[in-house]
Amino acid sequence: MLQIAGVQPLSLVDWPGKLALTVFCQGCPWTCVYCHNHQILDCQLPGIIDWAKVYETLKKRRGLLDAVVFSGGEATRQGPALKETLQQTRTLGFLTGLHTAGAYPRTLQQLLSANLLDWVGLDIKAPQDTYPLVVGANSASGMKAWQSLDILLEGAQKTTNPNFAYEVRLTVYPGMPFNPTEVVGTCLEKGVENLVIQQARATGTPAGFSENFQNWESDFQTIKAELTALGKEKLSFR
Repeated sequence: MLQIAGVQPLSLVDWPGKLALTVFCQGCPWTCVYCHNHQILDCQLPGIIDWAKVYETLKKRRGLLDAVVFSGGEATRQGPALKETLQQTRTLGFLTGLHTAGAYPRTLQQLLSANLLDWVGLDIKAPQDTYPLVVGANSASGMKAWQSLDILLEGAQKTTNPNFAYEVRLTVYPGMPFNPTEVVGTCLEKGVENLVIQQARATGTPAGFSENFQNWESDFQTIKAELTALGKEKLSFR
């Protein structure tokens, strides 16, 4: 059974352009320095919301909502349970979306191959060799994330779902240990068509992170100008 840490009954932002119910899955193997959901990262904690209750809510909201988005934590950590839950969501007629950091590329591959996703938001957080400094995990973390990007791009080309869409996201933040132009350039070279640059905010982040935000707004505008020059048509900012 899917371990669920929380539910947002109506979201206008978790899937751009859709009215969605968002399911926040418990647990994540990474501890990103700017995480806004750090309270639900513990993989040892059980979920606090029963999927059966969420399912009953969705049955009542057919015709009122467009989609269900699975976020986290890291939803793909719970591969078999997530797959079953997506299948059940499909039976109700909802579009299905996924937020993921790409920590479990095999699961992402399985979900795409089974045509269980209509939209994916994938976070690419750093150049491959810099990942441990950003996510607090071992050196394999970057390999897995960038592998997930390749899987997503291949899946987008091969899918028979005419409505399938995705976005790839990079969060920029004060003191980041890499040059974001490197990540953006690599993503564009790989063929990413929709790349979103997210500006880190201090609110809700782990203790100590908010102390780094002096002059951040000005710094971000400089970063924005540099990145815009790399890919105007395929880049957006959030």
